[in-house]
Amino acid sequence: MSGAAPAAGATAGTVQYHIVLGKKEEIVVGPADADVVVTIAKADCGLDPNVAYMQGRLKAAGHTGVLFAALQSGEAAEVLQAHA
Repeated sequence: MSGAAPAAGATAGTVQYHIVLGKKEEIVVGPADADVVVTIAKADCGLDPNVAYMQGRLKAAGHTGVLFAALQSGEAAEVLQAHA
């Protein structure tokens, strides 16, 4: 399957980011009806999102393809760096 192009629209979707500041305090960026919800601690926002995901510091719930598209395009990095 290597080198195969993804199906049209397979990775199109929306992402909501939850940046956790404290126990009951967080910053929410993105639409409420997002395809994937990403959660990360504010202290980890300076990390590369790909590394944070692999280390388990960036958690995601929802459509994994949408998450990977956001990671690959740099969208996740832009949003997280704005809150680092």
